[in-house]
Amino acid sequence: MIRKRIIPTLLLKKDLLVKTINFKNDIYIGDPLNTIKIFNDLEVDELIILDISIDYKKKIEINYDYLRLIASECFMPLSYGGGISNIVDAERIFRLGFEKIIINSHGLLNKNLINELVKKFGSQAIIISIDVKKTIFGKYKIYIHGGQKKINIPLFDWIKEIENIGVGEVFITNIDKEGTWSGFDFELIKQISDILSVPIIAHGGCGSIDDIKKVFDYSNASAAAVGSMFVFQKKEMGVLINFLTTNEVERIFRIIS
Repeated sequence: MIRKRIIPTLLLKKDLLVKTINFKNDIYIGDPLNTIKIFNDLEVDELIILDISIDYKKKIEINYDYLRLIASECFMPLSYGGGISNIVDAERIFRLGFEKIIINSHGLLNKNLINELVKKFGSQAIIISIDVKKTIFGKYKIYIHGGQKKINIPLFDWIKEIENIGVGEVFITNIDKEGTWSGFDFELIKQISDILSVPIIAHGGCGSIDDIKKVFDYSNASAAAVGSMFVFQKKEMGVLINFLTTNEVERIFRIIS
């Protein structure tokens, strides 16, 4: 059985740590390197870094120098997403010490890229990120470029296609949930995890230990990616970089063997 994971997820904007709500209105949190040092001390098992400063219109590119600093400070497995558009980008990031890469927009715009990445680096190293919004008719639509552009590909068709390619994991975010503390989109995660053999990382909306427990109890998600809850004291309160205590982790996984 795949071990369930709880993964702090940090958003970079240039060399700053920020947090967004619905992919907008980013709030300054602090220095990413100091935050990573705290997570080291808290013995976090895994970390996801997403760079939201990549701007396709202004052609802002991946900041490899800063990613090198992050990798040198981090004592845990790292995944990185943001602006990876070709094999060379991926190769450079792996060489810096990142274990996995996360592909979103460029995977949808160039499906051959996913094939190439899986063949060269192996399924275990490739995560496909999917950002969605729900329409008034209850349908999920896929968005790219940080939620700015809608793609007319049916969600479940795309999910099955990337499963057939052989990616290692799928990272799913409901944009309308992100940063709201209102709980994951449990129904969406259940629907996807029920039909896929690929491990699912649930992201967007987590606001409590109960939300983490529920996403594992209610669905077949293999991981919960958590942002706000691990960088703020509580909703609408100040910054406090934190992680779960041993007792809290035991409470989440009590009925999961």
